[in-house]
Amino acid sequence: MHAYTLAAPAKINLHLEIIGDRPDGFHELVMILQTVALCDRVTLRAIGSQVIRVQCNHPLVPNDENNLAYRAAKLMCTQFPKVFNQFGGVEIIVDKAIPVGAGLAGGSTNAAAVLVGMNLLWNLGLTHGDLQDLGATLGSDVPFCVTGGTAIATGRGERLDFLPKADALWVVLAKYRSLSVSTVWAYQTYRQQFSDTYISDVAKVGDRQTQLHSGPLVSALIHHDPQSIGDLVYNDLEKVVLPAHDKVAHLKAEMQKLNPLGVMMSGSGPTVFALTEDQAQAETLKRSLESAMSDDNLDLWVTQFIPQGIYMME
Repeated sequence: MHAYTLAAPAKINLHLEIIGDRPDGFHELVMILQTVALCDRVTLRAIGSQVIRVQCNHPLVPNDENNLAYRAAKLMCTQFPKVFNQFGGVEIIVDKAIPVGAGLAGGSTNAAAVLVGMNLLWNLGLTHGDLQDLGATLGSDVPFCVTGGTAIATGRGERLDFLPKADALWVVLAKYRSLSVSTVWAYQTYRQQFSDTYISDVAKVGDRQTQLHSGPLVSALIHHDPQSIGDLVYNDLEKVVLPAHDKVAHLKAEMQKLNPLGVMMSGSGPTVFALTEDQAQAETLKRSLESAMSDDNLDLWVTQFIPQGIYMME
């Protein structure tokens, strides 16, 4: 086969805790990540010449080396030069459904789809573990996006321990179309304001990571306790993003008024999500939020937890 079309699902953070600084300049994190059904459609075609081409239907997504999907393809060409010389490069067509700059790993999941797709195109036989290792060189979220599901992520987010399949809770995602938040700004600002709380002792960092593995939210996920899952979602970056962006804080407050299981900002934002037990509740919450906010700049999506990352589309 000379073309593959893959679904590249978004992810949300059910837990994001900043532990301290790392020697490589990143933050030491403990997170719980969850894949949701909202996805981009990524098509890869062999083109028989030694070039990489990227096309995307979203005007804000670059089509050059600034695109993480392009960099994923370049990485594969560099890692497997003999195969690249034999088969040539790829054309990558990205049909965006995940909002851009939203804290939902849209760029990372596109890169993961390229790694998976080129593995198939070139018949390399790489495992998920192999692809995760390659993805870690591109970005912290890429390894998780390859496999998806529910996972504890530590380090800078690249070290993964997968949890059993979570219940298919439903999610309402909300984002102002014209608003984006820089991930770099969010983490730098957190460092400026809260570095005095950082843990520097390596043993204590390990203890905190271990605590998450047996913590209340993990227990709620394992025991399929939707109410506790909603009660326990957590994100340190809200401490800097919400005060700096009144609209995001107001959006979260309005969603909380509708009494979902839980409400949280995902990643560095500005997307805010609400959890419900079923689709009917999610659709009702979406309609109620539309009525309460009445803002043409606010986009809403209804989606649900899914147990996998990149997968083949029919």
